[in-house]
Amino acid sequence: MRISAGRLRRTLLAAGVTAAVVFPLSGAARPEIPAPAPAALGHVTARELPAAYEANRANAAEAARMAERYGARERAAGLRAMAAPGRHFLAFDGRGAGRTAEVFGDLADAGRVAVLVPGSDTSLDTYGRLRAGALALHRELGAGTAVVAWLGYETPGTVSPAVLTTGRADGAAPALRSFVADLRGVNARARVSLLCHSYGSVVCASAASGSRPLDVADIALYGSPGTGVDRAADLNTRARIWAGRGADDWIAEVPHTSADLFGTTVGFGTDPLSADFGARVFPAGDGGHSDYLRPGSVSLRNLARIVRGDAPEAGHA
Repeated sequence: MRISAGRLRRTLLAAGVTAAVVFPLSGAARPEIPAPAPAALGHVTARELPAAYEANRANAAEAARMAERYGARERAAGLRAMAAPGRHFLAFDGRGAGRTAEVFGDLADAGRVAVLVPGSDTSLDTYGRLRAGALALHRELGAGTAVVAWLGYETPGTVSPAVLTTGRADGAAPALRSFVADLRGVNARARVSLLCHSYGSVVCASAASGSRPLDVADIALYGSPGTGVDRAADLNTRARIWAGRGADDWIAEVPHTSADLFGTTVGFGTDPLSADFGARVFPAGDGGHSDYLRPGSVSLRNLARIVRGDAPEAGHA
């Protein structure tokens, strides 16, 4: 049987992720680049947004200066870009891998707000990919909307033991729940949707598994390895639950199971696209794991339709 180059590549990457659980990568930890503590802002209201944006830009500028003095030139350049006029951060922390929540659009007056929750290998040093997706989604959504690129947790490495357990997601869930509540403090009228990519779908599911219902209209899981719950109905939310996967996404090769391995539960269980999970499946086109927010793609159009409250376009799932 002949295997296509694309399928072989996807299979090898999936195998690498799985093997990393048993054979973790070793290596010396990188020294942490110095950065100031985040600006003390508390709960921000619509009236306080401009001051919050200014304070976070100032914090990014100071982080850039500290990184430059440390000799981390690439990090410093990225931070200087974040500190530029016109960048709007609802939250910013330049320490370690970094935390951000960048706003695209008028958050205070938006009728629709999408929160992007990224997956593995997302940090200040790779933030450009998340930002590009947020910009593409905001352009697709158009006027009267806002998009937030929420990097509110330390994401796992794609090839690491942490990527196949819920540990990072469970640690991130309280922060995501709190962030959704903070959005309501800025704009109580907006229809809020969570768009959750890859390991970010595990974060969103954990956030929606708390004792209080998660107050969002939609949760879209795309490029998902599973969620850590068996059924969409197990989530504590009234949101519509969506799932989509591109035809060339290597994540499909990762087994949708969970098992106890050396005392740790590995894997995330039911495939979100399966009938057993019970999500609404939306067509995501033929793209790969990093293509869901690519301009002009089927997946981007349908994610925008979900955020607007519309039905996705019919077509190949």
